[in-house]
Amino acid sequence: MYEPKPLSKEAIPAALAKAERYRLLNEGEMAESICEDVLSTEPVNQQALVTMILAVTDQFRDHGVSGNVSRALTLVPRIEDEYERLYYEGIVYERRARAHLAQSGPGGGFLAYDWLSAALRVFELAMAKRPVGNDDAVLRWNACARTLMRHPELEARGVQPEAVIESE
Repeated sequence: MYEPKPLSKEAIPAALAKAERYRLLNEGEMAESICEDVLSTEPVNQQALVTMILAVTDQFRDHGVSGNVSRALTLVPRIEDEYERLYYEGIVYERRARAHLAQSGPGGGFLAYDWLSAALRVFELAMAKRPVGNDDAVLRWNACARTLMRHPELEARGVQPEAVIESE
């Protein structure tokens, strides 16, 4: 078995910059690995936690949402600021919804609607806690709302009508 090498505290700023670069290059796994190294050295590094949440959610479309969602959500409570915690929880839900929308498998529309609705609720809570001049949660709420307006096929699960059995 391989044991990861420890990262020095002095290397953390450069490592976080690299993680951001890997995210921009759509290399979520590399960015996540770097964040794991940073968090091994500084477990409460807020920038590393946020970058890791985003790196994990970057992987939803390519690697599926099942295990990745729980990995991202376990990081959210470690964010110290209440607004940020709510905001990034909303990001996880929104990105999960968009992954379902992109995959458009059976039930994908219902799942996308459910998770966009959950994101809207959490972004609404974040808006109530946002610092003056920070409308990031407003921007995300608007993006989710517009997605729902542009995709009228997305709808809540309704009560399914009972099957009619016809006899001959």
